[in-house]
Amino acid sequence: MSERIAVVTGASSGIGLAIAQALAAKGDKVVLADVNEKTGTKEAEEIGGLFVKADLSTQQGCRSLADTVLHTYGRCDILINNAGIQHVAPIEEFPEEKWNFIINLMLTAPFLLCKYFWPAMRENGWGRIININSAHGLRASEFKSAYISAKHGVAGLTKTAALEGGSQGITVNSICPAYVRTPLVDKQIDSQAENHGIPREEVINTIMLKKAAVKRLIEPDEIGDLVVYLCSDSAACITGSMLTIDCGWTAG
Repeated sequence: MSERIAVVTGASSGIGLAIAQALAAKGDKVVLADVNEKTGTKEAEEIGGLFVKADLSTQQGCRSLADTVLHTYGRCDILINNAGIQHVAPIEEFPEEKWNFIINLMLTAPFLLCKYFWPAMRENGWGRIININSAHGLRASEFKSAYISAKHGVAGLTKTAALEGGSQGITVNSICPAYVRTPLVDKQIDSQAENHGIPREEVINTIMLKKAAVKRLIEPDEIGDLVVYLCSDSAACITGSMLTIDCGWTAG
C-alpha cells in the first residue's frame, strides 16, 4: 500500500503521541486529533503530520474530524481511538455530568469514528482500527465506574466491529495496558501520594504495581510498538482481540 493515512485521537501527549510518533516513523501520514491545540500542532509539525482540534465528547466534533480527514486525504487507513480521561469517586458521589462526558468521549466517540471512517476502509478493502483500552476493560476496581464502564463497552464494540469487518479487510483490536508512564498517571500518583501521605515511589510500588508480576510502569513507546505490529501485514489474522500489555496485572 502507498502512504497510509492514520488518525490518532488524544495524540498531543502520552500514549497517543507515542503511537503517532511510531506510525510516522514507519512512513505513515498521521493526523493528530486533540483539544490541546498548541501542543498538538507542535507535535504534528515535528513528525510531518496534521493536527486537527476536535472535541470528541460531541457528535459534531467526531463528524468534523472525519470530514476534515476525508476531505484532505480522501481516505483513512488506520484509526486509533485513544482519547480518554479518568475520574475517581464513589458511585453515590459520582457527578452525572462527568459520567456523561466520560461515556461520550471514551465509548460513543470510538463508535462514531468507526462508523464515519468505515466506508473509506471498506472501499479500499483494507483497514486497521485499534481501540486503546485498559486492564480495567477486563477487570474492575472501586470508584472508577464511568471509566470502567466505558472500557468494558469498548471491548464489546471491538468484538462486534471485528466480526463485521473481517470480510471487508478491516481488523479491529483493543490494547489493554496497565499503568503507563504518562501525564495522566503522573497526576494519579501525585493525588494518591497526597491522599495517603506517602512518597510517590511508594504509591507506584505498593499501590499501582501491587497486582503486577513485572514491577515497573509501562513506557508509552511500548504501546506504540504494539500498534505498529497490529497495523502490519503480519497481524492480518489478529482481530477481535483484547491484547494485554499489563506486566501480568490480569493474570492472577
